[in-house]
Amino acid sequence: MVQEIELVEGRGHPGQKSWILRFHEVNTIEQAQKLVGSTVLVKDEDRPVLEEGEFYTRDLVGMRVFLKETREPVGTVINVFNSGASDLLHVELDSNISLSDRNGKQRLEGGASGPLVWVPFVEAIVPTVDLSKREMLITPPKGLLELNIRADERSKKERRQLEWKERKKFQKRLIAAKKKLHEMEQDHIFHGFRYGEKNQRSFLADQIVDVNSMLLQHALQNMKMPYKRWSFPDFVNALEVSNTLKISKEFLSKENVEHSSICSKVQEQGRGLISCGKVAIVLALGEMLGWSIPEPVGSHNNEDIAYLHIKALVDDSLRLLKTEDQLSVPLILVCPAESIEYLKQLFMDHDYFSFNSEKVWFLGEEKLPVVTASQEEESKHKILMKSPWEILQQPAGSAGIVTLLSSQNLLEHLHVMGVEYIQVCSGNQECINGELLLGFTSSREANAGIQVFRDAGYSEECFNMVFSIDFAKKLTKKIDKLQFEAILKPNQYVEMVDKDWVDVIPSSPNSYEFHSSIYSCLNACPPSKVCFIDITA
Repeated sequence: MVQEIELVEGRGHPGQKSWILRFHEVNTIEQAQKLVGSTVLVKDEDRPVLEEGEFYTRDLVGMRVFLKETREPVGTVINVFNSGASDLLHVELDSNISLSDRNGKQRLEGGASGPLVWVPFVEAIVPTVDLSKREMLITPPKGLLELNIRADERSKKERRQLEWKERKKFQKRLIAAKKKLHEMEQDHIFHGFRYGEKNQRSFLADQIVDVNSMLLQHALQNMKMPYKRWSFPDFVNALEVSNTLKISKEFLSKENVEHSSICSKVQEQGRGLISCGKVAIVLALGEMLGWSIPEPVGSHNNEDIAYLHIKALVDDSLRLLKTEDQLSVPLILVCPAESIEYLKQLFMDHDYFSFNSEKVWFLGEEKLPVVTASQEEESKHKILMKSPWEILQQPAGSAGIVTLLSSQNLLEHLHVMGVEYIQVCSGNQECINGELLLGFTSSREANAGIQVFRDAGYSEECFNMVFSIDFAKKLTKKIDKLQFEAILKPNQYVEMVDKDWVDVIPSSPNSYEFHSSIYSCLNACPPSKVCFIDITA
C-alpha cells in the first residue's frame, strides 16, 4: 500500500545509523507502530531547497573533477564523508594522471583506475560546483593530491606485512590503554564501540590510545591532596643572589648588551652553544598562550598573517636565532593538533624558514580529559564524552610540554645529535633573547634558567626557560612533581541512559578541567641549580 505522508522534521540519532522523524498527524504510539518497517520515498521536486553553497551528497557522487587553472581532468568523486569539521570528497584519480610522490619522484599511475585521494569540500579548495554539467573545479594546495601516493618502492606483499605489524602493534597499545582505563573505573568510554560507523569506532580507539592515563591519574591525585598553590614568585625569592641577573628592558637590546662586558661575555657563550648545534628550541604556539594560527579559509591575507607570525618568531635574532644558525638548530613546534597540518604546509611552502627539515618536529599540545564534578561521586570522577566516539578534552597547560618531550624518544634523539640545552618558550612574548639566557644558564652550570618580564606580572603562560638535556630527561620521569589545578567549568556532554545517548546541557559548572604551568616543573630542581634573569621596565 502506498500512502502520502507529510514529514515535519527529523534529526540524526546519536550513536545509531538512523534518524528520528516526526510526521504530520502521527501523534500516538499506535499510529507510529503502523509505520514500522515502511520505506519512506521523497520525490526529487519535494526535496528541501538548499541554501547557496549546500548540496545533497548523492548529487556530488559521480561528478568529474578538474583543476580550475588548467582545466586538466583530475578524477571522479566516488563518495562523500563527513569528518565533523567539514565534508571530505573521496576522489578516484584518473589512471593517466602523473603525480609526484613525497620524495619528489614522478609516478605514472597505470591500470583501470588511479589511487584514491581525499579533497576537503570547502570553498577555498572547491570554488566551483556545476550541477548541470556534473563537474567541479578545484584549486588544491600544493601537495594535497600527492598525499596518498606511495613514497616507497616496496611490493604489495611487503606493504601488507608492514600494515599487519602496525595493526598488531596498535591493538596491543589499545588493549593496554583499555585495561588502564578499566582500572580507573572509566568503562563507560567503551560504549561507543557498540554503535556507529567503522571510522567512528576507529576514531574512538585512537583517542583511547592517546589518553595520557599516567598524567590523568596524577592530576586526579592532586585533587585529593590539601590544595596549596605552588607560588612562582616565592620560588624566585628563594633563589641565590649569585644566580640572579637583573637588567632593564631597554638594556636588553643587542647594542646595550654588547656594551656591557659581563652581559656581552654571557651572551657570547650562549651564541657559541647555538652555533655549535648544542641547543634545541621548543616553541609553544596555541590559543591558551594568546597565539592563534589563522585558519586556511581561502584568503591569501590569512596565509600572509600566519607567515608573518612565524617569520617574526624564527627570523628575529633578538627573539630566537640568527639566520645563519637556523640550519644547525633542532626546532620543535607545539601547537593544537588541528593546526599541525596547516603549520607543516606553511613550513614546506617557505623552505622551512631556513631550518633543516630533518630537524623540525610538529607536536600536538598535551590534552587531558575533562571529568565530572558530581558531589555524589566525590571520589569517582568520570571522564566526559563529547560524543559517543570522542572524549571531551582540554589542553593541560604549558607543563604538558614536559611529557611531549618524552614522546617519540625525542630527548634521546636530541642527545645523540649533540644537544646539551633545550630552550622552551611561548610565542607570545615581545622579546626572548635566547643567547643571553643560554649563556647565563651555562655559565652558572645550572639545571634550569628562567627569563621573566617583571612588568608582565610573572605570567605563567608567557615563559622563556632553558633546561639542560640531562635535567630534561630526569624531569620526564618525575611528572609527579608537576602541580595540577582543577578548574570548575560548565561543559556539555553525552552519556548513555537506558541504552540511548542523551545530551546533557548544564546550567551551572559541572566538570573539572586540569591545568598545570611549566613553572611547576621547578619543583624537581633545587633552587641552587636554577638561574634567573629578571627584566624590569
